[in-house]
Amino acid sequence: MSVITDIPTPAELIAKAEAIAETLVERQAETEKRTYYAEDTHEAFREAGFYRILVPRRYGGYELGVDTFMRVCMALARGCPSTGWMFCLGATHALPAATLFGEQAQAEIFAGGEFISPATIVPGGTAERTADGWVVNGTWPYCSGSPYATHFIGHTLLFRSETEPPLPLMFVVPRADWTRLDDWGRQLGLKGSGSHSIRIENAHIPAYYALEGTHISETSTVGGTPGRELHGNPAYGGGPLSYMVLEIASLSVGIAKGALDAYEELMRTRTTLLPPITPRTENVDFQFWYGEASGMIATAEAAVLSTIQQWNEIAGRGPDAFNREEDLRLTTICRHVIRLCWEAVERYLFPTAGSSSVRSGERFERIWRDMSTLHSHAGFSVFLPTVANRERARVHFGLGNAA
Repeated sequence: MSVITDIPTPAELIAKAEAIAETLVERQAETEKRTYYAEDTHEAFREAGFYRILVPRRYGGYELGVDTFMRVCMALARGCPSTGWMFCLGATHALPAATLFGEQAQAEIFAGGEFISPATIVPGGTAERTADGWVVNGTWPYCSGSPYATHFIGHTLLFRSETEPPLPLMFVVPRADWTRLDDWGRQLGLKGSGSHSIRIENAHIPAYYALEGTHISETSTVGGTPGRELHGNPAYGGGPLSYMVLEIASLSVGIAKGALDAYEELMRTRTTLLPPITPRTENVDFQFWYGEASGMIATAEAAVLSTIQQWNEIAGRGPDAFNREEDLRLTTICRHVIRLCWEAVERYLFPTAGSSSVRSGERFERIWRDMSTLHSHAGFSVFLPTVANRERARVHFGLGNAA
């Protein structure tokens, strides 16, 4: 174990993220063409320590928690949505890994102090049991963060019998044991998010790299977790579903703030189309549209920061506090954060920015595509507004399992 003593403060990390984000705006086109952010950007993130934010201190990480991490993601997404998305969904899984895996697995997967691991929530492929572990095969799409990843966290299903439902198996595979496919970049947006497919062929992993009956976003943390006990940090025992959605809510706020930045630049540099011709900043209609959108985005930011605070407070109450209802309650807040950000851009900024601002390659055009693609994610377009809402109500009224 290599414990780092010279740990930057959250304020220092956020300031670094904001400074780097300013340089990302002009690099969005090259990031999309490459389908992931540049190696020098990756090195800048490493030098800043971003990949260590959520890694436990006993393994060389900073262990600075959800608040710092989400604010860094928000800042990066404001500069480049693809870069923010790729960084977030690669580095974020240090927290569930430190929560759910045992000490032996953690000591190995965190040995380098940095942890970048895409994770897919949809089961795929196969896992065959061996005398000392598992042999994993399959291809998993939408692995955001894969270009610079150190590991991959995936899921498959174990079919026990014809009468029993399949059991989820969550596993982690080191980078040397999988291949990244060159199959990303043709989507409408988030073209530079590094969301390539990962193929695994006959990878043998030890038994302690796999968790039967465990799903990264659905496993209950009530009663305690290996990570809470090992590190003495309640953040490694928080609600898994709400944490997953907090990532996207934070990214949505960052992207929407980037849209507001682009709109402000248009207001400062362009005039109205119809007489009396004035700077847009002096026009009452543009003043209203900007004010309304900025208020909606500020509300979304306040909501997501409050949700992060609540997430930490609930986890801190003890291993039995983060029950299913609390997890779902915070999840539904995040859904409204995402929706509010989208409505601010879709209803007020995009229609009034002007057609010239949404030509191919323009910043506003790219943000529109990126936010549209974010909303095509089945988790946010299907699961959150239907299944999650219904389950929260069922749990609240005693019709489901609150644990």
